[in-house]
Amino acid sequence: MPAALAFEDVTLAYPGAPQPALEGATFSLGEGDSICVVGPNGGGKSTLIKLALGLLRPSSGAVRVFGESPRAACGAVGYMPQSLHFDPQFPITVRDVVLMGRLGNALKPGPFGRADREAAERALARVDLAGAGKRRFSTLSGGQRQRVLIARALAGEPRLLLLDEPTANVDQTVEEQFHATLRELAGEMTIVLVSHDLGFVSGWVEHVLCVNRTVHIHPTSSIDGKTLREIFGADIVAVRHDHDCPPGEHIHH
Repeated sequence: MPAALAFEDVTLAYPGAPQPALEGATFSLGEGDSICVVGPNGGGKSTLIKLALGLLRPSSGAVRVFGESPRAACGAVGYMPQSLHFDPQFPITVRDVVLMGRLGNALKPGPFGRADREAAERALARVDLAGAGKRRFSTLSGGQRQRVLIARALAGEPRLLLLDEPTANVDQTVEEQFHATLRELAGEMTIVLVSHDLGFVSGWVEHVLCVNRTVHIHPTSSIDGKTLREIFGADIVAVRHDHDCPPGEHIHH
């Protein structure tokens, strides 16, 4: 069975940049694995997510999603950004936002069909927003908006869920609720979460992917307070890298 997500000696260099954004990145996630991606600002975390989404192509090496190129496998991937930028005066409903997650599943252009609407309702029910489809998105609280964005990612019925710092702009209560939702999803799909809040994810994520131009995988249990200060306090990844997974191996035991 192919890995859910595999980076094979991936290097990406932006034109004119003094050094690559990612260099020699190699790791592999099995289906159903959950991992938290951490690292300093500018260390390559967002670049890694864009490569997994097929928005960028590596300068060298290969990215595989379920054995295919990211673009070929886009229907199997759900994505949740930090926030949704929208005009609060625009009368978009919760259902409209969630249905955006079905665009990658469309076989041909046209209006959303019954299967799309049913998938949207199931996704809203998964995040405890059943019946909220007709509400204006702009009227929701910050926590409710985050749940709608999860529902949008789930509407496409993904096997791989990518989340790029989804709790960066919410308070602690909302963040706790958000991670409770992800904990319920863990195991049903592969989850890659970019986050600065290891305290919240340590209960359900077994491994941490440290990204600072290069990448290294660690068991979550090996990340202690000193390491957290080194990663976040000084805005640098400075941890032991003697527990790396060998290239080509999945992270699960």
